Amino acid sequence: MSRLKDLYNSQVKDEMKKKFEYGNVNQIPKIEKIVVNSMTRDSVSNSKVVESIKADLAAITGQKPVTARARKSIASFKVRQGMALGASVTLRGEKMYEFLDRLISISLPRVRDFRGVSSKGFDGRGNYTMGLKEQILFPEINYDKIDKVRGMGISIVTTANSDEEGRELLAQFGMPFQK
Repeated sequence: MSRLKDLYNSQVKDEMKKKFEYGNVNQIPKIEKIVVNSMTRDSVSNSKVVESIKADLAAITGQKPVTARARKSIASFKVRQGMALGASVTLRGEKMYEFLDRLISISLPRVRDFRGVSSKGFDGRGNYTMGLKEQILFPEINYDKIDKVRGMGISIVTTANSDEEGRELLAQFGMPFQK
């Protein structure tokens, strides 16, 4: 079992129940899934870029990414319907906790001049979304083999009912929010 899952079962559940005074253990928020995606406009001119994005996401998450395709044709952007624009991965279970552990303890501290992540990324229902400007923050990416530095979006979906509950849940896991 992963370190964060053990932490959730041993400490986080008790702390959350005590702070928010839940009557039932099923009311305690938990993380449902983590979605990691990366899109680029370079894929319009070069279709090989999507393969590079998929390789990076597979190395970072340990799971095979799904290609994201355009739903509609947009002539001004030179995008045709069905064109590959990027890739995404949905993590659940053990892989989700392993990824979150690596993100919090290894990758985020590698950011230059890191002062914490913004607490404004909540959506009103306890889900948190953040963006990274570089995929090279993850140690799985070999700096010499990347063709271009690309960013990615990371969405952490929780069962929390409010932003306060979601923020407290992620803070209990060690997410470094700005003061």
